[in-house]
Amino acid sequence: MAQSDVAQSDVPQSDVEVLIVGGGVCGTALLFELARYTDVASILLVERYDALARVNSKATNNSQTIHCGDIETNYTLEKALRVKRTAEMIVNYAELLDPASRERCVFRTPKMVLGVGERECTFLRERFESFSPHFSAMELLEKPQIAEWEPEVGLVQGELRSEELVAIGIRRTYTAVDYEELSASFVAQAAAAVADTPRQLKVQLGTSVVAITPEGDGYRVQLAPTPSCSSGLAVDGTPVAPKSVLARHVVVNAGAHSLLMAQRMGYGLEYSCLPVAGSFYFTPDLLRGKVYTVQNDKLPFAAIHGDPDVRAPGKTRFGPTALLLPLLERYKPASFWEFLKVLRLDWAVLAVFWQLFRIADIRNYIFKNLLFEVPWLRRRLFLADARKIVPDMRLEDLSFAEGYGGVRPQLIDKANRKLMLGEASIAARPGLVFNVTPSPGGTCCLGNAARDLEAIVERLGCGFDQQRFARELYGEAS
Repeated sequence: MAQSDVAQSDVPQSDVEVLIVGGGVCGTALLFELARYTDVASILLVERYDALARVNSKATNNSQTIHCGDIETNYTLEKALRVKRTAEMIVNYAELLDPASRERCVFRTPKMVLGVGERECTFLRERFESFSPHFSAMELLEKPQIAEWEPEVGLVQGELRSEELVAIGIRRTYTAVDYEELSASFVAQAAAAVADTPRQLKVQLGTSVVAITPEGDGYRVQLAPTPSCSSGLAVDGTPVAPKSVLARHVVVNAGAHSLLMAQRMGYGLEYSCLPVAGSFYFTPDLLRGKVYTVQNDKLPFAAIHGDPDVRAPGKTRFGPTALLLPLLERYKPASFWEFLKVLRLDWAVLAVFWQLFRIADIRNYIFKNLLFEVPWLRRRLFLADARKIVPDMRLEDLSFAEGYGGVRPQLIDKANRKLMLGEASIAARPGLVFNVTPSPGGTCCLGNAARDLEAIVERLGCGFDQQRFARELYGEAS
């Protein structure tokens, strides 16, 4: 079912059992799970843009990767195993789709993490020993195997590279995902699950949340058309009157705006937000699959990688850079004022900034990434980094990917004065939760939704087909 087939009429002043705020991959994943595996009678999802997945889930705004911990060297084994379980849910979900839909959502390619030099190669060999028992598809690749898998990586002018090289590779699996298409797929599958039943499922686009107020056993949610969206306007162009809906359970999956909404209600004040923007570069078709590099453990930002872009056939995308940007949304200057509200600048935040800038590696990295945004200079600087992956890359191969790149809402724990490297879920009150999901939030969309689904089932007492859920999404036997 196409996105336009979903009911998008004005929200009536009537009760719904569950209201989801945010039409990205995390919000739509919860919509799907509630529709397919529970008997919740009425579900409403509201999205402030005119289409689904317009912010971090948009195909151009993320790394298009299923992060499962095998080649992400900043993951401990414990975290890798935890992420692996939820990442595999996307693959299991894809098997429920018809072939045409599956091919739009997930993609099979080889992938590897490349070590260059003695230190990195020693690190990867040791990592392979501890990780390979848990990731059976892992292969340890020496120079000839690297060159066989990825000639542009392993060869310089047709000869094996002179540096010491080793890689951990996964030969062929689902590695790439179009989170924008995945979001649309979740909505389509949710609608199919409630078809020919008295259950109600609605998606309201172009709708912003004005306020959430406790009322009785639930929450009164004030909704208004988003001024910049056509669906928030009447036929004559005048604004549609604001509406309200009473929901028994509310889940907010709106990225950095989840924190903004929580703090407006007095929750999550122990957090500040440090937005990190990523930019990308295009080259001709140089790589067959994803090639990651070893993470600098002193840097809380992703190391660059290269991979075929799922939306740009014949091009390889390299990045991301990491730019501290005072915006909650890339290319949306008006979100600067929202950033100031969630920054909540005080001595605790300044202490975290000091901790970051006092480390030379981080300080130099931040300044370097500022220079990556200077038009004439950025290609020349980025070329030096990209040549770690493709040593024969030329300056004329590189072009800045205009309009690509999103913003990751990196959270600061003000109480403990430290930068948080994972997502946060703010359980404000019974039946009200605000989820802030930076990377790998997309990868964990179904797993995070499962956590919220369990809370909804417990609170509302609705039916839950747990065996079907475990069989279809976790791949477990009944």
